[in-house]
Amino acid sequence: DIVRIYENYDYFKTEVLVASVRNPLHIVESAKMGAHVATCPPDVIRSLYKHPLTDKGLAAFVEDWKKTGQSIL
Repeated sequence: DIVRIYENYDYFKTEVLVASVRNPLHIVESAKMGAHVATCPPDVIRSLYKHPLTDKGLAAFVEDWKKTGQSIL
């Protein structure tokens, strides 16, 4: 709501900062709300892409790619 409020006032040069981020959902919700900046611990940022299902999907993709015999180099 605060982002929308400030959008009504062009003469305020305001950026909304989200602090005390403790889990990946806080980052996602901050983005959805339109926050300009979020202060996040590195472990929370890593947890956005470091997930067991992501690792499993990536491993499957790499194995499938190897089966094609192609190379990108």
